[in-house]
Parts: sequence; C-alpha cells; structure tokens
Amino acid sequence: MAPVAGTPRLATASHRDALTEVPEEVVRVLSVLPSASIVVAPDGAVLRASSRSMALGLVSRNLVTIPDISHLIERVMEDNTPREQEMRVRRPPLGRELLELRVRVAALGTGALLVLIDDLAEERKVDAVRRDFVANVSHELKTPVGALALLAEAVLAASDDAVQVRHFAERMQIEAGRLGNLIQDVIDLSRLQGDDPLTHAQVINVDEIVNRAIDEVRTVAANSEIEFIESINSDGAVYGDLSQIQTAVRNLLANAIAYSPNSTKVAVDTRVVGGLIEIIVKDQGIGIPSHELDRVFERFYRVDPARSRVTGGTGLGLAIVKHVCQNHGGECTVWSEVGVGSSFTLRLPAYIVQQSGSTDDFAWNAVAIPEEEVSS
Repeated sequence: MAPVAGTPRLATASHRDALTEVPEEVVRVLSVLPSASIVVAPDGAVLRASSRSMALGLVSRNLVTIPDISHLIERVMEDNTPREQEMRVRRPPLGRELLELRVRVAALGTGALLVLIDDLAEERKVDAVRRDFVANVSHELKTPVGALALLAEAVLAASDDAVQVRHFAERMQIEAGRLGNLIQDVIDLSRLQGDDPLTHAQVINVDEIVNRAIDEVRTVAANSEIEFIESINSDGAVYGDLSQIQTAVRNLLANAIAYSPNSTKVAVDTRVVGGLIEIIVKDQGIGIPSHELDRVFERFYRVDPARSRVTGGTGLGLAIVKHVCQNHGGECTVWSEVGVGSSFTLRLPAYIVQQSGSTDDFAWNAVAIPEEEVSS
C-alpha cells in the first residue's frame, strides 16, 4: 500500500535494491522531461524525485505528500495497470494554493513505479489566452461590421438626399478602413508568432528604416500639428526581416501620434549602446498609469478606449512590436508618467560590421532598401 504524508517510513534494504534497479537510461530521460517525475518503490517509498516535483511540494521525506496521488499509485500496484487521472489538490505544506495536475502512473518493470505529473495551470492559461483572443477579435470585428450595416441602411433611407448619401458613404469608408486595419493586424500578429525572421533576413541600416517609417506617418502627424524632433545618426545596422522591423517602428510612431495632443512633439532617436541598437520614440501624450505599464503590450489592450475609437486604433500595434522584438532577440521597454508622456525603447542586437583597412575605417554591409519592399 502506498504511504501518505504523515506515515513514518525509513529507507530499508529493499528500497536501496529497488533504487539500483532503476535503469540509468530512465534516469537520464526523466532528467530532461518537463513533467515532474517520481520513482516509487514497491512498498510506496519514494526512490527518486525530480526537482520539479520537490518544488511543487509533491514529495517530502521520501513520501508522496498528496493523498490522491498515493491512492492512484496504490491502485496501479494492485493490478499493474497504467492509469492517468486529472485532479485538483491543495499544494503542500500550507494548502492555500490549488494545483491542477495530470498524473500518470505505470510500472517500470523492475518492481518500481514511475509517476509523471504535469501542472495544467500553464496549459489552461494558454487555452484561456486563446479563448480571450478569439472573443476579443469577434468583439472588435462586430463594431465596424455593425457600423457598416447601419450606415448601409442609412444610405438606403436617404437615397433621395445626395448630401446625406455622401456623408454616410464617407463614414462607410472610415469603418471599412478600420475593419481592414484590424484584419491586417490580426494576420500580421499570427504570422509573427510562427515566423523565423532569419529565414529571410538581410542587413538593414537602422537610420534609413526609421526615416522611412517617419515619412509613412508624417501626413497623419501633420494633421494633428505634431512635430517630429529627430536625432537619427546611429550609423547602426541590424540583421533581420525588413518588413517586420519596419512595421514595429511604424507602430511605435503611430501609437505616439494617436495618444498625443495636437501641437505637441514626438522625439525619435537612434543610437548604438554596447552590442544593441536602440530606437527611442518619446511623446508628450496622455501617459500611462504605472499600474497599467505591464499591460500595454497585451493584445487589444488600450490605455484610452474612447481615444482609440476616434483614431481607429486596433489595440494590436504594440503587441506586434513586442513579437517583432522577440523574433529578433530583442525587447521593447516603456517609461511613462501620466500627463507627461511616454517613451518606448526598441532594442535589437546590432549587426557586427566587417573591419576593412585601418581601425577607423569600417565598411557597412547594409543593403539599400528598395521602395517596393517597404510595407505600406
């Protein structure tokens, strides 16, 4: 019978014999498995336990601490039939946290039993994120689709009034554009999550790509009388996917414009710090509360939902920036103060240039960026 927590158990000769009978190949495999693993002797004493099982509190003093797991082990001992069971148990020793576990028990053939335990919390969290994403996409799509349906009805109702028809048609164009942007952002984000930029990478001059991104949003900035203060002279390069990095920089600039009042400034700076290229976008916008800074890169998160509705934001721009950085081995950080503004810093590994001639002469291998390759 398998012992449970609180039952005294001393290591005996039979335990030591069973320990020596655990195949070394099994021990090596268990050491690399993501599952928590426990090897139990025929009398129920724990012979081997992985660090993961110890961290979860599943083993203490050569005993399995969870009664439900012990009972499952006992049933396998009785009929030698492998079993699998999902269970919710309280985490030892305090029992204040609930664990959701998938437990599998099978005989090793040496008299010992192998117990594999998977913590389902992370798996459930991924499933929850996936469900939330689908729900959020559905919700976000309903807004412009519903608006288009209503505007179409309004156009039909006002078919004899040319002024009204024109007005509603213009609104339909705006909503159609918002719908198109959302669909494109969802597609971009999906591609980023499964894409390896090194499969189609090239050496990219950072200053050139930042200047092109500024040119893409300059008209939008001018409509709000927002001025760019540029300090773009890093002479740095990165190795990666041009369209991804272009999109990330453009999204940072568009975010700064969207959350800045009219007649303010957005500063853009590039520099080389150690082995990293930094692209810094600083605005004089509404700022982000400190307790929400960790959420700004979440999908569909918006600091000011009402403002996003006005500007047509999808809530995916910064999530795309985050994934671009991760794909290239970099990061994006944010500093912000409410009423003062925000500063986003995109950091990417710098491309190591080849030295030619003297120590003061460096030749860049950066390729030119053709107009047709720059994403619109």
